[in-house]
Amino acid sequence: MGKLIIKDVEVSGKRVLMRVDYNVPMAAQNGQMVINDSTRIKETLPTLRHLIDRGAKVVLMAHLGRPEGKREASMSLRPVAVMLGEMLGLPVQFADDCIGEAVEKQVASLKNGEILLLENVRFYGEEESNDSGFSEKLAVLGDIFANDAFGAAHRAHASTVGVATVIAKRGGACCGGLLMERELQFLGDELENPERPFVVILGGAKVSDKIKVIDRLLEKADVFLIGGAMAYTFKLADGICIGKSLVEPDKTEVANAAIIKAKQKGVTFLIPTDNVIADPVDTGRKNRKGRAIFDLQNPRVNTARDIPEESEGVDIGPSTAAAFASEISKAKTILWNGPMGIFEDSRFAAGTFAVAQAVVDATKNNGAKSIIGGGDSVKALNVAGLGSEVSFMSTGGGASLEFLEGKELPGVAALGNAR
Repeated sequence: MGKLIIKDVEVSGKRVLMRVDYNVPMAAQNGQMVINDSTRIKETLPTLRHLIDRGAKVVLMAHLGRPEGKREASMSLRPVAVMLGEMLGLPVQFADDCIGEAVEKQVASLKNGEILLLENVRFYGEEESNDSGFSEKLAVLGDIFANDAFGAAHRAHASTVGVATVIAKRGGACCGGLLMERELQFLGDELENPERPFVVILGGAKVSDKIKVIDRLLEKADVFLIGGAMAYTFKLADGICIGKSLVEPDKTEVANAAIIKAKQKGVTFLIPTDNVIADPVDTGRKNRKGRAIFDLQNPRVNTARDIPEESEGVDIGPSTAAAFASEISKAKTILWNGPMGIFEDSRFAAGTFAVAQAVVDATKNNGAKSIIGGGDSVKALNVAGLGSEVSFMSTGGGASLEFLEGKELPGVAALGNAR
């Protein structure tokens, strides 16, 4: 059964306490925190406009960063309130806290169609522990609970589950927002019985992050395309020398099992046949985690089966990109999760951007339904200027992966069922 959605709930004059995902990237600039990417804010606008137009009193809950239960000025949501107001073209009030008498008074003074953003719920450690008392204090602020934060739906926190439990017990509606509806539609319904050919593109760093996704999607896919650092684990499993490439040597059996299952299911399973490689040179510096920082020098295409001992794979090569694009061009359904290389460095972005363009071309020319599974794939599409040309880009990172694994997300399970 589908979940109850905000458009099916009467909200006029009601306090709608809504969880949103405003965990946006920010950086200090001239002594102030500045938002670098407003995508997550933008994605909530349709739900907010729906509520405003219908005269709801909107109270927004969100987290930012990992303040570990303490107030951190750099993780305040105040800049988000300013940007949200600019994007809506309406004033957005801001509460300096998320619970307490002062906040309750601010909520009580809201008029129909007005919005209040609460301060970072993670300034309280009770948020992540889903503390019942904290949930009660938050729930006092709403008559209806709405969740439009798919990216946080895999966490059983007070603002995603606890509040819903309290409001549901007293007879209030618990529903998904319009963004949540689209997430469930594209990552769930559309992939349940995908139009064929169904092409899955997986990249990123680790096979271990996507073992269950690979196993589950091998039941449905026609074609699997493997890129990113995870491809080197598959190469190692095939007896190929991978030099200094990022790899999970303890996951070669998992990689082999996936290849065997693909053959049994008749799934075309491609790993890179050529790579862009570079030589890592220790700079003598360390990052925040104390790890050595390497400078990647002498970038070049490697067409040999083995990668030289002194080199590291950093992107798929042009032949692989062309082979992947050929498979993508035939697709009717595409799921892409994870970049093909270190696309943040323009020297190693060609493979990821080639795949992005192929996905867009299939969407336009072949009528393919293209679903981007969140995280760095979305970032890569936006960097390439192609974000608006695919069918759907998920706002969930870990939530998308867990949902694709077939897990029930706590924040989704807490919502009421469709009437």
